[in-house]
Amino acid sequence: MSGTQIRATMQRRILVNYRMEPRALAALLPTPFRPAPVHGYGVAGICLIRLQGIRPAGFPGAVGLSSENAAHRAAVEWDTPDGPVTGVYVARRDTSSWLTPLVGGRLFPGFQHPARFRVAEGDGAYEVEVSSRDGQVRIAVAAHLIDEIRPGSVFTTLDEASAFFRSGPVGYASTPAAGVFDGLELHTDGWDIQPLRVDHVTSSFFEDAARFGDVELDSAFLMTGLDTSWRSLPRLVAA
Repeated sequence: MSGTQIRATMQRRILVNYRMEPRALAALLPTPFRPAPVHGYGVAGICLIRLQGIRPAGFPGAVGLSSENAAHRAAVEWDTPDGPVTGVYVARRDTSSWLTPLVGGRLFPGFQHPARFRVAEGDGAYEVEVSSRDGQVRIAVAAHLIDEIRPGSVFTTLDEASAFFRSGPVGYASTPAAGVFDGLELHTDGWDIQPLRVDHVTSSFFEDAARFGDVELDSAFLMTGLDTSWRSLPRLVAA
């Protein structure tokens, strides 16, 4: 389905980031991905997105669907015939949409799991809870807007964090087939991130000590109100 393009409004995107030793992250990444380090640390995290007006390019937004979505992702690099590329590896996606998992990635590229979402937001504060229907994922995030990036973050400035996330618009997600990854490229009309302070976070994924060992909450950021397009890429098959 290479070349399929989907448009949507990104009403809200929360990025909660953890830092860890690159070697620990590398051990969890499938071939051909390796960590894209930031000042000596590997960076992985949770992405919580609300999309509105999801529809094929060329259709009006009024006919589109809306959904809450969660992704467990890591900043990675991999080699291509044109040289190394920076992007994200998505270990798992969960969605509130009943339709997207049923069509197996044909409506929106990438395999997704059905999940329940509870969202409360207002006055610069955000609470999102996710519980996957297969019982594998539980997420709870409470955060609020702040003026400065979290002290001690691997990102020394907000501009550095913004540039880092903007430089990796290509993502590859796991599929049920081992060594086969669905590709997706994000384009946005504009780009702006704001720092968040995390008041509370739990993640069954990142709190799994057997999988990650020592991980540390690093930072969180918010994006809102962006028109986006998502273009499917040819599947990546590990050699």
